[in-house]
Amino acid sequence: MSTFTGKEIRKEGFMAGTTEKEKAVKAVQELPPDATFEDAMERLYFLCKVQKGLRQADAGQTVSHATAKKRMKKWLK
Repeated sequence: MSTFTGKEIRKEGFMAGTTEKEKAVKAVQELPPDATFEDAMERLYFLCKVQKGLRQADAGQTVSHATAKKRMKKWLK
């Protein structure tokens, strides 16, 4: 299965200049022939969340590594 990482999406601009629909169609077309609806949904959800995170990072809405570690420690109790 073709998988983009966040770094690749930012590097390539994840098809900058294309519409959201075109991005979705391309992502689904790149799935293997035996992919399920669930595979397609997971792929689209992943890309949506990565793009949201990149927009947040660009807007300065980030946390430090130390803060992230503290949050994870609480979650993993």
